[in-house]
Amino acid sequence: MKILIAEDEQRSREGMCKLVEALGEDYQLAGAATNGPMALDMIMSLDPDVVLTDIRMPMMDGIEVAAQARAQGLRTEFVIISGYADFDYARRSIKLNVVDYLLKPVTREDVEKALIQVKERMKGRGKEKQAQHGQWREKFPDAHPTVIQALERIEANYSRQLNRKDMAQKLEITPEYFSYLFTKSTGKTFSDFLKHYRIERARALLDSGECLKSEVPERVGFTDPRYFNQVFKAVTGMTVSEYLSKR
Repeated sequence: MKILIAEDEQRSREGMCKLVEALGEDYQLAGAATNGPMALDMIMSLDPDVVLTDIRMPMMDGIEVAAQARAQGLRTEFVIISGYADFDYARRSIKLNVVDYLLKPVTREDVEKALIQVKERMKGRGKEKQAQHGQWREKFPDAHPTVIQALERIEANYSRQLNRKDMAQKLEITPEYFSYLFTKSTGKTFSDFLKHYRIERARALLDSGECLKSEVPERVGFTDPRYFNQVFKAVTGMTVSEYLSKR
């Protein structure tokens, strides 16, 4: 299990790092961040299984780090660490499905109990991934295994920047061969499939009402709301307002 520490106080950070390193070979210290933006960058680059984060940090607190990670579709788990004065606030305000809230000073027993919960969640995600793999295979029974991997990557990362070249590089094939396999397997180009998938996820968000209409484009990977509206209408035949009025 890869663990990232996010803590701005040097003594606390070093203590947490030593604690994690002493847990045994099943646990790996992925790194340590000294502020919120640094933690978010390290989550995106290192892909840790769990982040042990202080609730109070410069520029971006632990709650916001977790919220930003969730908004970008990252599956990293979070354990929030707080001082006594912040503890009730953390429990009341966070609706991000974090694993646990630990009260300072944190003990080894506290961390081990929280990491056991992380392991259980990871097992659940493994079963979920197997089910998702089967769903893509059921939808595209003749798809090349590499294309199934690409579809799983789209499903996990559609809210982030994706392009054909980077996807091919991650799958260790040439962009040209990737395009050939993807179109042959799905009947759509990578770009066209990604647009349709993102709009499908946008419709799900609009139907659920779990976020504001203005937040939907960014949640599904569009940096330009106007372009999102163009693609939405091209795919659905309706504007977002028209779609909402017909729900």
